[in-house]
Amino acid sequence: MKITKNSTIEEIVENVPQSVKYLMQEGIRCVICGEPIWGTLEDAAKEKNFDDKKLNKFVEDLNKMIE
Repeated sequence: MKITKNSTIEEIVENVPQSVKYLMQEGIRCVICGEPIWGTLEDAAKEKNFDDKKLNKFVEDLNKMIE
């Protein structure tokens, strides 16, 4: 799996479980009551007012977790 800004939070959490801790530390809530939130990584980042540079960093960091 390759993560993009259009990957859903559900896909990311399902395929890269260690991403939950990373995303939470970065201010993106990705799990509520044990269930992934809906929407894409971009949706979640924009909701928190992160710019494209920060979004690209999330994508890069998450893809490194897969390797």
